[in-house]
Amino acid sequence: MRNSVSARYDRITVSSAYQKVAEAIEQQIIGGTLRPGDEVGTEAELVQQFGVNRSTVREGIRVLEQSGLVRREANRKLFVCAPRYRNLLSRMTRAMVLQEVTFRELFETAVVLETGAAEAAALRANPGDLQDLEGNLAEAEAVAHDPAKLAEVDSRFHALVARIAGNRVLELAREPGALLFFPTSELVCRKVPEGAGRMLQAHRYIIAAIRAGNADEARLWMRRHVVDWKRGFERAGHSMDEAVESLVAGRSPSGETGREPSTRRELGEDSLRLDNEGAFDAHRGAANE
Repeated sequence: MRNSVSARYDRITVSSAYQKVAEAIEQQIIGGTLRPGDEVGTEAELVQQFGVNRSTVREGIRVLEQSGLVRREANRKLFVCAPRYRNLLSRMTRAMVLQEVTFRELFETAVVLETGAAEAAALRANPGDLQDLEGNLAEAEAVAHDPAKLAEVDSRFHALVARIAGNRVLELAREPGALLFFPTSELVCRKVPEGAGRMLQAHRYIIAAIRAGNADEARLWMRRHVVDWKRGFERAGHSMDEAVESLVAGRSPSGETGREPSTRRELGEDSLRLDNEGAFDAHRGAANE
């Protein structure tokens, strides 16, 4: 007797139209065609472009909003936005939260990937790339007073350096951790008075090294920049051994929201001196300080 064909094949599933709308816009964002702050369009404009009905567009937009990829302004227009903790973009990022990955693990990974990206960017940057970096720096300087906006610009700075590095594997590998790591810059800038200024200074040195084509210097200053984040994170009252979930949920393991140490003794005299003089003393010390 011949075998039945009924069990040979899996069912073919066809994506719904709203999923195709969401995927098309998401690809524009992931590919860098649309960047945070760019206008996606109104519902009416998207209906016309995709050739679907309004309810289909609305459902696709809802998916993107839930992913944290777009936001709706008062004029009903849609804009690309940087994903925040409550809108985790990738399955890998969610897995990191579920696996109780710590900030120490994110930091150690960032040291490797961000410094590698800066080194490669110094070797491959073209005039257009340098212009993009300078534009990002100008934007950062303009919003330095606003920790939330500055954190978004900082996140875009690191994504830009990774893009300029010209290695898509590196660019994709850093994304899941970066979505958890870089938004904490907002916390550091709020809690540490000099945090914003130090961030901007680091960006200036990194850009200068990339412009000069100095890969070693770009790597050095990116490392100092990431290490400085660690110092700021700890000064803000957090432990590197906290699980990232503690801040995703808006709390620390102790139930506190992240207090600032109240005395110089609690911070440590040596720690304060190193923070004020160590990381950004230009061209002093070795790359592994």
